[in-house]
Amino acid sequence: MTGISGIDNLIWVFNYFILFFAFLVMLSYLILAYLSARGLRQYLKRNRFVNYKALLALENVPSVSLIAPAYNEGKTIVENVKSLLAINYNNFDVIVVNDGSKDNSMEVLIQSFQLVRTEMTYVPYIPTKNVRGIYTSANPAFSKLYVVDKENGGKADALNTGMNISQKPYLVCIDVDCIMDKDVLLKLAKPYMEASDSKVIATGGVVRIANSCVIKAGKLIDVKAPDNLIARVQVIEYLRAFILGRMAWSRLDGLLIISGAFGMFDREIAMKCGGYSTATVGEDMELIVRMRRYMIDQGEPYTVQYIPDPLCWTEAPESFKILGKQRSRWMRGTIETLWTHRKMMFNPKYKILGLLSFPYWFLFEYLAPLVEFTGLLITFILIYLSIVNWQYFVLFIALVYVFAVFFSMIALYAEESTFKRYHRIRDLLKLAFVALLEPIIFHPFTVYASLKGNWEKLRGNKGWGEMTRKGFDKKTA
Repeated sequence: MTGISGIDNLIWVFNYFILFFAFLVMLSYLILAYLSARGLRQYLKRNRFVNYKALLALENVPSVSLIAPAYNEGKTIVENVKSLLAINYNNFDVIVVNDGSKDNSMEVLIQSFQLVRTEMTYVPYIPTKNVRGIYTSANPAFSKLYVVDKENGGKADALNTGMNISQKPYLVCIDVDCIMDKDVLLKLAKPYMEASDSKVIATGGVVRIANSCVIKAGKLIDVKAPDNLIARVQVIEYLRAFILGRMAWSRLDGLLIISGAFGMFDREIAMKCGGYSTATVGEDMELIVRMRRYMIDQGEPYTVQYIPDPLCWTEAPESFKILGKQRSRWMRGTIETLWTHRKMMFNPKYKILGLLSFPYWFLFEYLAPLVEFTGLLITFILIYLSIVNWQYFVLFIALVYVFAVFFSMIALYAEESTFKRYHRIRDLLKLAFVALLEPIIFHPFTVYASLKGNWEKLRGNKGWGEMTRKGFDKKTA
C-alpha cells in the first residue's frame, strides 16, 4: 500500500508541476502582451505624425555604415544590395562583406556594380580572417558601396571586418537577404537624435517575412501572406515575438536581443566590447548582452530601444530541413549566451536584466522545450501503464491548444490594428487558418529543433549550417 501511495503522490506532484508550469508560461505571455499593447499605443501616439523626411535636414543626423555579411547569396544579392542603396538617408555607406562564398556571389557583385579593387589598407582593430581585397564601384551611382572579399570566418567575423573598415560612428548590422523599408535608417536613428540623460547604445526594429511578397528593384511593392505553409506559420510566430514580446521587454528596459537580421549600434561601445564574438552562433544576442553588461559595469546610464515599425523583410525557410537547422542554431546560441554571462543571473547589480530578463530566458526560452518534451514523454509512459486519467490529459491539451490559438489571434489583431501591412481579406484568412494548425504541426517541430540544439551543444557542434535560399526572383514584379 505504501508503494502505491508513493506512486500516486509522484503522479499528483507531476500533474500539478506541469499544470503550474503551463499556467506560468501563459500568464507571462499575457503580461507581456498587455505591456506591449501599452507600449504600442504610446509609440504610435508619439510617432504617428512624425515627418521623417524632415529629419534629413537636421545637423545631428547620425552617420551610419550598413554592414551586410554575405555567404553564398548569389541568387538574391543584387536585389538586396539595391535595396540597401535605395534607403532614404543622406550620410551613409554600405559595406558588403563577402565571407569566402563558394558560389558566384563575388562575380555577380563585380559585374552588376562595376566594382574595381582599391588600395585601401585594412586595419584589423578587431582580429579577423584575412581580407583579400576591398572594392568600390566605378559607377558614380554606386558611390556609397564598398565590397570586401575575405576568407571565410563566419557571420560574426564578417561583421567585425565591416566594423573595422567603417569610419562612421554608428553601425547597422543586417542580413544581406533583407529588404528594407525606405525610411528604415531615419526611424532607427531617431532615438539617437533625441535628447536624453541615457546614452542610446543600440536600436532594433521588427523583422517580417517576405516570402511571396512582390519585390521590385530591391523595394517591397506588395505584402502578401506566403504561399508556402511553413513560411506562413513563421509570419504568425514573428508577429508574436516582435509585437507581443520584444515591445514589452523594451518597455521594461530588459531587452536581451536585437535581431541579427537588423539592428543599429554605437560603434565606439561595440568596439570597446570587442565586437561580435566568434565563439558563439548567437552573436547578435551575445553582443547586446555584453554591451549592456559593459555599460552597467562602467556605471554609465544607457538605453536599448526597440522600434515596432515593420522595417525589415527577410526570406524565411520553406522546408523543415532548413528551418530545423536555423532553430537548433538559435537554441545553441541561447545556451552559449546564458552560460557566458551566467554571473548576471539573479544578480541585483544588473537590475532588470539580472533579476527578470535572464531568469525569464533561462526558464521559458531554454528550459521550456525540455520541460515540455519530458512532460509528454512521462505522460505517454503513464498512459501506456494505464495510470493517467485520460479526461484530465485531453482537457489539459485542449486548454494549451486554445490558449496558443488565442494568443496568435491577439498577435494578428495587434498587427491589423496598428500597421495593417496585410490588406487583403484572403491573406488574413490564410494567417488565421494557419494559426489553428501551428500548435499541432509547427510547435512540436520547434520543440524537436530545440532538443536537437541541446544535443548538438553537448556534442560540441559549432557549425552554422547551410541556409539555402530560393531568392526573390519568383516574387519580383
